[in-house]
Amino acid sequence: MPKDFGIGASSKRREDVRFLTGKGRYTDDINLQGQLHGYFVRSEVAHGMLKRVATEAAAAMPGVHRVFTAADLESAGGLPCGWQITDRFGNPMHEPKHPVLAEGKVRHVGEPIAFVVADTVEQARDAAEAVEVEIEDLPPVLDMKAAVSGDGPLVHDEVPANLCFDWGFVEDNRDAVDEAIRNAPHVTTLELVNNRLVANPMEPRVAIADFDASTGDHTLYLTSQNPHLIRLLMGAFVLGIPEHKLRVVAPDVGGAFGSKIFLYNEEVACMFASIQLRRPVKWASTRSEAFVSDKHGRDHVTKIELALDDDGTFLALRTDTLANLGAYLSTIGSVTPTYLHGTLMAGNYKTPLIYVNVRTVFTNTVPVDAYRGAGRPEATYQLERVIDKAARELGIDPIELRRRNFVQPEDFPYATPVAVEYDTGDYGAVLDKLIEIADLAGFEARRKQSEANGLLRGLGVNTYIEACGIAPSNLVGQLGARAGFYDSATVRVNATGGLVVMAGTKAHGQGHETTFAQVVAEMIGIDETMIEVVQGDTAHTPMGMGSSGSRSIAVGGSAVVRATEKIINKAKKIAAHLMEAAEADVDLADGTFTVAGTDKTVAWGDVCLAAYVPHNYPLEDLEPGLEETAFYDPANFTFPAGAYACEVEIDPETGKVRIDRFAAADDFGNVINPMIVEGQVHGGIAQGIGQALLENCAYDENGQLISASYMDYAMPRASDLPMYVVDHSCQTPCTHNPLGVKGCGEAGAIGSPPAVVNAVLDALNSGGHKVDHIDMPVSPSRVWQAMQG
Repeated sequence: MPKDFGIGASSKRREDVRFLTGKGRYTDDINLQGQLHGYFVRSEVAHGMLKRVATEAAAAMPGVHRVFTAADLESAGGLPCGWQITDRFGNPMHEPKHPVLAEGKVRHVGEPIAFVVADTVEQARDAAEAVEVEIEDLPPVLDMKAAVSGDGPLVHDEVPANLCFDWGFVEDNRDAVDEAIRNAPHVTTLELVNNRLVANPMEPRVAIADFDASTGDHTLYLTSQNPHLIRLLMGAFVLGIPEHKLRVVAPDVGGAFGSKIFLYNEEVACMFASIQLRRPVKWASTRSEAFVSDKHGRDHVTKIELALDDDGTFLALRTDTLANLGAYLSTIGSVTPTYLHGTLMAGNYKTPLIYVNVRTVFTNTVPVDAYRGAGRPEATYQLERVIDKAARELGIDPIELRRRNFVQPEDFPYATPVAVEYDTGDYGAVLDKLIEIADLAGFEARRKQSEANGLLRGLGVNTYIEACGIAPSNLVGQLGARAGFYDSATVRVNATGGLVVMAGTKAHGQGHETTFAQVVAEMIGIDETMIEVVQGDTAHTPMGMGSSGSRSIAVGGSAVVRATEKIINKAKKIAAHLMEAAEADVDLADGTFTVAGTDKTVAWGDVCLAAYVPHNYPLEDLEPGLEETAFYDPANFTFPAGAYACEVEIDPETGKVRIDRFAAADDFGNVINPMIVEGQVHGGIAQGIGQALLENCAYDENGQLISASYMDYAMPRASDLPMYVVDHSCQTPCTHNPLGVKGCGEAGAIGSPPAVVNAVLDALNSGGHKVDHIDMPVSPSRVWQAMQG
């Protein structure tokens, strides 16, 4: 029988009451007294020398208070990168300055050159058109292979061959992998592209900066997944504001998918302008601006080689990837294609030798950083595509080939050759569940029916593993991280028994206000409505690393557990005193303290009251009050895993692909709220299907983004998506966090693209078209061209 309370219950999301009734409070809903409005003059060319920026005419226009250029920000630092990568030769990566406003050069279309601040946004926009910008065009650097040839133009003059770094992982494996591939009975090789994407959250970015000259306090309201990180980066590294004088507030956030992790130029410019003008300054992105200013995702070109023996046993794996960084290093742009990618190249399999080479490249395009999955979808796509091709070459069923090479339950904990250790899993059980829920036994009958209707039908299968919650801090510090990856929570109990959970995470659609309350309600045995969850305000929450990488429940939730445990332990001392019993004999269940073996009880509310009205209180042992803080630094990643199946139909006359069926079986460890988990998987699959079939960032030869609106960038609609069959009943709890949970937010976006592409290729080959690969997005034109040979 389903639970109706606490952990494991499908409690309705309490957030949805305000969202669905129009009472959400987003950054753009905030307007401050005396507020000014900003508008950016952006580069219209991809690469050029910035010869002149004339602001006089614009500054004289009605309502204009100031026009800022790079010259005004000489005292500001550049936007920092949060992770330093050391290349395979032992050298640190190149870190060219990332200026707030363009200095000397413009390096991508959309780069901000000037910031106009006026009484209204209309006046600021009009004045921006009067700013005269003279740029001497330079040849744009666009193609990654050409960029690193050493013969072409440079994005940054100080970075030879546009190469930020050449990374090898694990370098000690390199020679052994090369030898194994040379001597293997069979080697499958595949070259593929992981297409560039725009995150497109529903809510565009907004920033409102407010400097109070009377107190020296700075407040920044913004759309962010990580307010504490923004405070640290902006305050310490760019504007030199002491952290205790900078408050960052992220109210309700309408989606992010990674794009709101980072410190952006616009946020810094708003704060700088507010300091100079002594007035609040607001900037709100248009959707058109978002396409050329929000960080893009993916954009890898990879050659992957899988060595197998005659029975299909994996012997070695080697990859060589060019990863596009765009024009500048973004906040975590360096780690996304390296440690978040290379550590997942083992997948679910016992491949004994793996070597991953990644060369990161500067180009005259929008900077690239984490997008839902951040490195793990790229790794999974490479691996699962090459396995399918190997199965076809060897004549082995693709499901059987995967099963033969799985890490088995008795192998855990399993140390991979790419420097991570999986703690738990049962990949065979998850695959069996997929076969059941996807009704794969009935596939051949469905294929025959499709053929009778003149359509080609294909089945694609994918298995994946993900690493969630980067950890531990001491290890990632050795690997170049410039921040810790712990999280924190403060639990404050009120005198009447209700409590407030103040978390260092920041929800942007995941339902933290519901799930965190479920965890605490389960631990204490009180109603979830007695618990308030507060996030997103650095003045009211302890230092945390926000929400990204499916870390919120595994890391942030574990901090909540640890703080609540401290609360319970102190409450037990008070209860023991009230009941004149030994603390060791006191239990807490269903909101009541009891003494083992007796009928003595005291209610949770009575103990809370005693903590704040300490007339009968063990003062010699305890301070009054009931409030605790905990920081949780995980010992390891969590490793959710899953198996996905996709069935497509292709119209051979047009190449149009239609997804007919999609099933997902996932192992997320213990599940806090099944309904929320199901929703997270649904959303991820939709985005993965979008990448596989529709979405693509395209630049022309001049570096102009030609897919810069929804007229040109194809987002998935409801009609593009099937009704999914989702299951997360196969649960192997994580062994190293107190909840036994694993991340779920990115799984769908990781497992779905290769399943879709594998299904398309299966359909084509079943129809007699010998096609080994089609790059995403698998558009009708690409499919039709492949069918023509």
